[in-house]
Amino acid sequence: MSKQEKIARGVGTKGMPRKDRELLILDAAAEEFGTKGYVRGSTAVVAARAGISKPMIYEYFGSKDGLYLACLERAGSRLVAAVASAQDGSDDIARAARTMEAIFRALESRLHDWELVYDTTVAADTDLHAAATAYRRELNGMGAIGVAEILGSSQAADPLDADLVTHLWYGTVTSAVGWWRHHPEQTADQMTARFQRVFTALFPQAPANHEAGPRPHEER
Repeated sequence: MSKQEKIARGVGTKGMPRKDRELLILDAAAEEFGTKGYVRGSTAVVAARAGISKPMIYEYFGSKDGLYLACLERAGSRLVAAVASAQDGSDDIARAARTMEAIFRALESRLHDWELVYDTTVAADTDLHAAATAYRRELNGMGAIGVAEILGSSQAADPLDADLVTHLWYGTVTSAVGWWRHHPEQTADQMTARFQRVFTALFPQAPANHEAGPRPHEER
C-alpha cells in the first residue's frame, strides 16, 4: 500500500520517516498552491491532503511562506536543470523541441510546478517574489539565448523581433503545459511526440528529428 493510499484509508503518517513525511507535505502543498496560487492556497487543505495536523506544517517549515518557498525551490531548481540540460546540441530551431521535451519530462506527474514558478498571486517586494523572479530569469534567459541564436542564423537583427519571439516562445510553453493539465492522462513521451508532430507541421523546414538532451535526474 502506497503512502497516499494509507492516508486515503485513514492510516495516517504515524511512524513515517521525517524525510518521507516532508515530501508528502510538499507534494500536497505543490498541488494546492499550483492550483490556487499562494494567496488562496490553504495550509489547512495541505495538512488534510497530507494526513497530518496543521501545526506539523509549521513545525517542519515554520510558516506558510516557508512551505511555499520550499515548494518553489524544488520546482524552480528542477525546471532550470531540465532546460539547461537541453541547451547542448545544434543551435537551430530543433533546440525548441529539445527544450520542450526536457520540460515535459521534468513536469511529468508534477504539472503544478510550472504554476508555482510563474505564480502571479505572490506580492512584489517579498522574498517569495524575489525567489520566483530568480528562477524565471534563469528560464527566460535560456529561452532568450535560444531565440537570439535562431534569429541570428536567419539574419533577423532587430532586437524587437527577438523580444517578440521570446514572448511567443514563453506563451507556447505555457499553453502546452496548460493543455497538458486538461489531459493529465498524457505521458511525457506522448506530449513530446505530439509537440514534435505539431512543430513539424507548423515549421516543415525544421529538422524532423532532434537529439534529446540528457534527461534530468529524477528527484522528488
